[in-house]
Amino acid sequence: MNRKLLFTLVLITSLAGTLRAQRISFEEYNMPNGMHVILHQDNTTPIVAVTITYHVGSKNENPNRTGFAHFMEHLMFEGSENIGRGEFFKIAQNAGGQINAYTSHDKTFYYELLPSNQLELGLWMESERLLHLVIDSIGVETQRSVVKEERSARYDNQPYGSVIEEIFVRAYTNHPYKWLPIGSAQYIDQATLQEFQEFHSTYYVPQNATLCIAGDIDVAKTKELINKYFADIPRGRNTIERPNIVEPPLGREIRDTIFDNIQLPAVIQAYRIPANGTDDAYALSMLTNIMSQGESSRMYKSIVDQQQKAVAVFSFPFPLEDPGLFLVFGIANMGVSAVELEQAINVEIEKVLTEGLTDREFQKAQNMVEADFINGLSSVATIADKLADYHTFFNDANLINTEIEKYRRVTPQDIQRVARTYLVENNRVVLHYLPKQQ
Repeated sequence: MNRKLLFTLVLITSLAGTLRAQRISFEEYNMPNGMHVILHQDNTTPIVAVTITYHVGSKNENPNRTGFAHFMEHLMFEGSENIGRGEFFKIAQNAGGQINAYTSHDKTFYYELLPSNQLELGLWMESERLLHLVIDSIGVETQRSVVKEERSARYDNQPYGSVIEEIFVRAYTNHPYKWLPIGSAQYIDQATLQEFQEFHSTYYVPQNATLCIAGDIDVAKTKELINKYFADIPRGRNTIERPNIVEPPLGREIRDTIFDNIQLPAVIQAYRIPANGTDDAYALSMLTNIMSQGESSRMYKSIVDQQQKAVAVFSFPFPLEDPGLFLVFGIANMGVSAVELEQAINVEIEKVLTEGLTDREFQKAQNMVEADFINGLSSVATIADKLADYHTFFNDANLINTEIEKYRRVTPQDIQRVARTYLVENNRVVLHYLPKQQ
């Protein structure tokens, strides 16, 4: 072991020890209107994160109206009865803060990161989205153009930009995971103003929201402000639909070829895996550290460094509330075909299935998990996001303190077992991305 690697492992182990002593304290309660509140006090810096997580994502959409959750994310920055059109960003920036949001398959997350003396401002802005949001024809038509341009720039005209979309549409046949949050421009064009208003009144309601505030706060005063701005917001009246579709096993290998505006071929494999939070999901997460995290990982060392068949190769689980995917992605080196690259990838996967892993690899994977946890708790914004996620998806915000133990219980035998169970030919989608001129 060279000195640089030894120093890195010692540092990671040291940080992991720090994590064991760290505990995220918080207080949580339910409001009469159904909103769940989580408060985390950290007075080390004069910053506060005001966040709301709505338990709605693309999987809650009608198949003929995909993209609604992401479109609503845009609309909720348009304006309210008391905030002018386009003023949300200006108000936060003028207060010395940041404001943004993102949408996934399973949730939508809004946040303001503000100086702590602007806490009331952040609460007021989020209450405006809930109670007084203006959804009108001007805002809808403006955001139609914005969303279509975003899709064009990030997916349609970006090299390899369609990879995730092409994978998901083949990996799922019934479940709404088969489309991405960006949705279809066609359906966004067809949707009416009333449909957008109905979507907001159904899902963006107190009983479907988790308000999480983390940072430099006084808990008692914060509760008073929350009551001031959110207590009078009524519960939603519509039924919140939760899809209960169980996707049947893939049962076979699905293969396809995509011709894209790229220079180098790529190989993408997607394997069906269990939902996030299951025991097997933790083992699969550790497997990806062994397979492709860092230059000493198996696939990088063999396929990129030694064989020089790829310029990049990596794997990662795509964790979702319902069963998700484990992705393997490689971009071929100049003169290397997609077939050759796939063969090299399959050899490395087969080694895990047949040979397992070494003690050193397993220790490294454990250390990396510990380090990732530390990085995941590095700011009040990420702490707020995690606390809300743990409550929203598992009804247990304290997983922020205990989830690491689930990783620590994973054994080398568990990692080999999940590889043998899920990384098999009849459980995968394989795409070859080739340059259009081919």
